[in-house]
Amino acid sequence: MSGELILIAEDNGDIRRSIEEAILKPAGYSVHSVGDGMSALALVGELQPDLVLTDYRMPNINGLELIKKLQHDFPEVPVILMTSDVSSQLVLDSMRAGAVDFLTKPFEAEHLLSAVGRAIKRGRRLQDLQRVGEKAHGDAKSLARRLYELETLALVGRTVTALLDIDTVLTTVVEAAVKLTGAEEGSLLLLDEESGELYMRASQNFDEDFASTFRLHVRDSLAGQVMAMGKPILVDERSPQKIKTAYLVHSLIYVPLQVRGKTIGVLGVDNRKAGRALCQDDVTVMMAMADYAAIAIENAQLYNRTEAERSKLETILTQTENGVIVVDHENRLLLINYAAREAFNVNGDFIGRSVVEAIDEPLLLELLRSPGPSPRREEITLSDGRVFNLHRTPIRGVGQSVLMYDITHLKKLDRIKSEFVTTVSHDLRSPLTAILGYIELVDQEGPLTDQQREFVHRVRLSVEQISRLVADLLDLGRIEAGLDTRKEDTPISVLARYALQGLASTAKVKKITLQVDLQEKLSLVHGDPIRLRQVIANLLENALKYTPPGGRVVLDAHEEDNQIIICISDTGPGIPPADQPYLFDKFFRASNVPEEARGTGLGLSIVKSIVEQHDGRIWVESELGKGATFTVVLPVSNK
Repeated sequence: MSGELILIAEDNGDIRRSIEEAILKPAGYSVHSVGDGMSALALVGELQPDLVLTDYRMPNINGLELIKKLQHDFPEVPVILMTSDVSSQLVLDSMRAGAVDFLTKPFEAEHLLSAVGRAIKRGRRLQDLQRVGEKAHGDAKSLARRLYELETLALVGRTVTALLDIDTVLTTVVEAAVKLTGAEEGSLLLLDEESGELYMRASQNFDEDFASTFRLHVRDSLAGQVMAMGKPILVDERSPQKIKTAYLVHSLIYVPLQVRGKTIGVLGVDNRKAGRALCQDDVTVMMAMADYAAIAIENAQLYNRTEAERSKLETILTQTENGVIVVDHENRLLLINYAAREAFNVNGDFIGRSVVEAIDEPLLLELLRSPGPSPRREEITLSDGRVFNLHRTPIRGVGQSVLMYDITHLKKLDRIKSEFVTTVSHDLRSPLTAILGYIELVDQEGPLTDQQREFVHRVRLSVEQISRLVADLLDLGRIEAGLDTRKEDTPISVLARYALQGLASTAKVKKITLQVDLQEKLSLVHGDPIRLRQVIANLLENALKYTPPGGRVVLDAHEEDNQIIICISDTGPGIPPADQPYLFDKFFRASNVPEEARGTGLGLSIVKSIVEQHDGRIWVESELGKGATFTVVLPVSNK
């Protein structure tokens, strides 16, 4: 740039000074500014600026009226319209008036400078064409027309991409087609697949009643011929064929509208009177306009389908009884349905804001902050007594979702069942003790045959198994009832070594390698040492039970973020993914457990209950054929 002069017409002094002092002058432009349209119109002839930058709303005459007057008196001067209340109609009006571009307030400095640069270049091209036209009027006129066509096509292209209103876009396309070809009328016809007729979707210079009732069958019509061939047709008085249309015309162009290889309609212009003959160059322009129309129609169809699917999905998520929360990678709310809002008392619009601003629930927030791509489940009890199962799932490219399942009734049933089982188990202890006593007395009453001794042995094993089951049930009942209240600051590393010593012989018999990695000087955990040792022992015992001979079991314990993390891994058969969500349920055993591996199905339930009694968490990660890893997280003592 070399100090091009820009005339600003803006009634707001602050905006005028900001554009002049903060944007244009630092960029090297000379600037003259006025506060109304009449002053700007008077100064254009005197100053001969390279560009006029005008606001839409001004005293005396507004921006559109100024553009029209400048186009009439000074067509070589490009004008950019600025406005803060942009609409589809205003965009069309500014284009019709002759604006080379439009800017929506507030705008960035780079957007203004980019538009100014384009407009000045356009003005230079027009001025160059005018100078050339003085020497060769005919060539200059052709070049100016070509430039005008290209700029109109570019403006229509911007309209197609900027607006979603299909009526406005198609009307713009038809108006531009009429303007560029110099035709009297223009129409855009679309196929009604049910009736097989073409109807007028947009038009220019047609009677409204005629356009609204117009119907043309694809058979035996020129438009139908274009639909069938998928190629444009140019017809005038020199054409060897008779023009068959629903109205009398002198010359006509029809070009196909194609979406994904399928012809859905035609774009046409015509002259009813003899005058400027439509030519092949006009066909080329019409094909470009038809492409824009097809893009607009396809965009509108895609948008409508997307909106319909979005509305359907929103209705489903809103009406479902389960709570749904979706956040992005920065934990900003993307979606929260009615059930979740009601559960966490969320009032107001928090979409796009941090979830911390909307929900004050530590367990949910901790779940959302938990690292790793794997899904996680947690239980949460609300202040009104309801219990929810929270299932967090990472969503690639979006963030993560939390589904909330109301399990209050299930927890109630589980409590009733536990109370019943505890009562029955307690009542079973006396009969079982009596049975074992009588079995011991059988041998004292006389010799038994080998078969009788085998029967007695089986009875003893069965009674012992039932006794273990009863003991586990009573143990689980005491834990869930919170009867184990003896807690003290306990060293986890010591408890882990005790548990390892008790199982060392089992590992030796099965030739399983026990690998131990205990971090030095672990912090203490406030809890029941007997129960915490039981947690480690049960998990180690399970790992040894399901690891084949020659395998490996790893015990790792370390401290991280004021938490003791205990990981017990094995090289066993792994746990099927479908079984993992139910692994800590009472009496549940994985579907691939070998028949010879005896158990009550209560060990992991007891472990989970003990961990939760100590404000901890436990979960499992496993792949079939690659073993399993149980992770226990316990808070360190704050005493």
